[in-house]
Amino acid sequence: MKIKIFILGSILCCNSFLFSQESEAKALPSTLEQEAEKMKQAEADSVKAWKKGGMITISGQQVSLTNWAAGGQNSISGAGMINLFASYKKGKAVWDNNLDLAYGVVKQGSNKNWWKNDDRIQLTSKYGRKAFDNFYYSALLDFKTQFAAGYNYPNDSVKISNFFAPAYALAAIGMDYKPNANLSVFFAPLTGKFTFVNNDTLAKYGEFGVQKEERDPLTNVITQHYLKHREEFGGYLKFQFKRNVMENISFTTVLELFSNYLHNPGNVDVNWTTLTSMKVNKYITVTLSTNLIYDDDVTITAYKGDTQVIDFSGPRLQFKQVFGVGFSYKF
Repeated sequence: MKIKIFILGSILCCNSFLFSQESEAKALPSTLEQEAEKMKQAEADSVKAWKKGGMITISGQQVSLTNWAAGGQNSISGAGMINLFASYKKGKAVWDNNLDLAYGVVKQGSNKNWWKNDDRIQLTSKYGRKAFDNFYYSALLDFKTQFAAGYNYPNDSVKISNFFAPAYALAAIGMDYKPNANLSVFFAPLTGKFTFVNNDTLAKYGEFGVQKEERDPLTNVITQHYLKHREEFGGYLKFQFKRNVMENISFTTVLELFSNYLHNPGNVDVNWTTLTSMKVNKYITVTLSTNLIYDDDVTITAYKGDTQVIDFSGPRLQFKQVFGVGFSYKF
């Protein structure tokens, strides 16, 4: 009798064990599917949080004159611009990244050399964490320089600028007002601005505001060594706005202001850029860009006519305009 009871109990235990294993086996694929679905959803949410794009523009101009009574010179020019962006927004976090590249050359008259007329590299990254309403605690990093050497044309034997000469780096912590994707007003009371001049000749003469070399007029002994960098601490304001004015016309403007707390805080550095794009069709675009700069630490020297007699030397308002018609691709 005891043996029968033992056998019956063993059978029941085996059935129970096999049933539980079968249930777990059925539940395992279901659990894996749920985990896979969660991972897919998380990946999809991450992709949705990012918004990426940009525009590539290549433009050119050619002028040919033969027996032209009004006078003039033959010329040919070409320019290219690349504007890329990557923005992340999820929950309380906002991260905006922009890369702007531009380069242009011109060849005029009997001149055999190509002269540079546009040259820009700018990388900006700004991270923000929502504070309240449309205000974000933010930190910004900005870097500017150029691709190639610059000259005071028609004199193309002496460099007045080069890659990383100058280069500007800026690090700022402050508050960003961002009511929508088209407008941003960033104010940073804590800002470090760094100027680099990676060229011994330019740095020696104190170009772009770095400390220049000084010598004793009698003994010619160096009394002050030149530096290839300069640090400033101050306040920074960046206003950025973009809008589609009409169906095929877009406008973007960026205004940057910087005041050095430690040296002439009333002399505010200004960097104001605009870009207007008018789309003719899918691939042809007309662009107009402007750049206005005032930096109290940058000396501009003007000469009288073609002579080497200095007419003016000191800080001046700088302005550049580039107008082009050419191929563009937006993505």
